[in-house]
Amino acid sequence: MPLHVITGAGATGVATAQLLAESGERVRIVSRSGRGPEHPLVERVAADVTDADRLTELLSGARTLYNCAAPAYDRWREEFPPLADALLTAAERAGTDYVMLGNIYGYGPFEGPLRPEQPMAPTTGKGRVRADMWHRALAAHEAGRVRVTEIRASDYLGPHAFSLYNLMVTPYLLAGEEALYPADLDVAHSWTYTGDVARTLVAAAAGPDEVWGRAWFVPSVSDASARELTARLAEVANTPAPRLERMGSDALAQLAAQDSVMAEIEEMQYLDDRDCVLDASETEAVLGVKPAALDDVLREMADAARQSVGG
Repeated sequence: MPLHVITGAGATGVATAQLLAESGERVRIVSRSGRGPEHPLVERVAADVTDADRLTELLSGARTLYNCAAPAYDRWREEFPPLADALLTAAERAGTDYVMLGNIYGYGPFEGPLRPEQPMAPTTGKGRVRADMWHRALAAHEAGRVRVTEIRASDYLGPHAFSLYNLMVTPYLLAGEEALYPADLDVAHSWTYTGDVARTLVAAAAGPDEVWGRAWFVPSVSDASARELTARLAEVANTPAPRLERMGSDALAQLAAQDSVMAEIEEMQYLDDRDCVLDASETEAVLGVKPAALDDVLREMADAARQSVGG
């Protein structure tokens, strides 16, 4: 029975572990906390994934390394490079296929539907970090040292997903309160379901040779504007009509002065101030991954959010 190693025990790492285990595959999920889903085929390990030696040991006998780990959002510039270096080093040493989970920050601003082969042209600090991680991994692939591919997502939807929308809209909507969201509320925007992330990661690892050495997009569960998405969430959750307003720059600056994570939002706002749509048609055609039904995803989000507050 093949072994798969997943780094990171957040929403995407847990979803990937569950998907593999439920299909009869052995999984070792590695995180600082040692958390992970409870399943007979899932081994949970507490370890520092920036320790390449320890990670190499944990990759012994593994077919695939899936990286779903990431530092705190306000620590990307300092902590992502050593994390990425350790993952790549360990995958090379162990001879393990390496599937990276990334996002679209490395492309920089773009017009029209974004395709995965578009060149990287980052204009932000976090974008440059993401682009450099991919370029280093791709160079190792092209040198024949490791097989690597990257699965790229947009903003997350799903229960327990760490995303600006889940932080600033979902709980306020369910509480019947006004939500302020720092984005143009009426532009098209691609949204990624964490369960679809897991299915794309697993499909890529099992895919044909053409999967490797390039990036793929997770099929979007919706391209709705934030206003449209919120109206649909209210309908599915059976709440009053949503009160959603754009958070102004002054209010965002006040939050940023108090919270280091919120201080990181401004440089990425170009993704929320214009249409931001991903073309994942190749993923659907080659990997056979289709997005989940939006209403099912929103229902999961509402149920999880209510359970978290005991409602």
